[in-house]
Amino acid sequence: DDMFLAWRVAQDLTNRLDGLYSVRDWTQQHSNFFRAVKTEKLVMFIILSLIVAVAAFNLVSTLVMVVTDKQADIAILRTLGASPRLIMNVFMVQGLAVGIIGTLLGLILGVTVASNIDVIVPFIERTFGFQAMPSDIYYISSVPSELRMGDVARIGLLSVLFSVVATLYPAWRAARTQPAQALRYE
Repeated sequence: DDMFLAWRVAQDLTNRLDGLYSVRDWTQQHSNFFRAVKTEKLVMFIILSLIVAVAAFNLVSTLVMVVTDKQADIAILRTLGASPRLIMNVFMVQGLAVGIIGTLLGLILGVTVASNIDVIVPFIERTFGFQAMPSDIYYISSVPSELRMGDVARIGLLSVLFSVVATLYPAWRAARTQPAQALRYE
């Protein structure tokens, strides 16, 4: 039933036919197409990773601005006895919360669009009066979409991992705040 196990069927047929016939599965018969699809999937994963990296950079810059803006508050907390570790944890939780909420919203939106692409594309075509994929050019008339939960989970985990890494520098910078220097100009 699994079309990606065609190589096993071809190998089994080759063994049964004792080399009297040449047996090739669909991945060998259409190897250029198969490689193109694999390459496209890899490129899409790289593009999505870059989008997530840009979002992580935005998280870093936002948290750095928050740390800079809250220098006096951090200094007051430090003079009241808050440890650098506590300060770092506060900013780690803030960054992680933003990262998780953003990841969840992105995954919900992405899964919704991917699941309904066969409705969305015709609606856009009718609304704007053009055909996105003319069948005489692309040999297909609709956008195929197969949602793989493993891919969704990998992208979600990568996004959360990037948000954790992106939060480290601002949290570390907040923890290094020296109360005397921060309060000097207040």
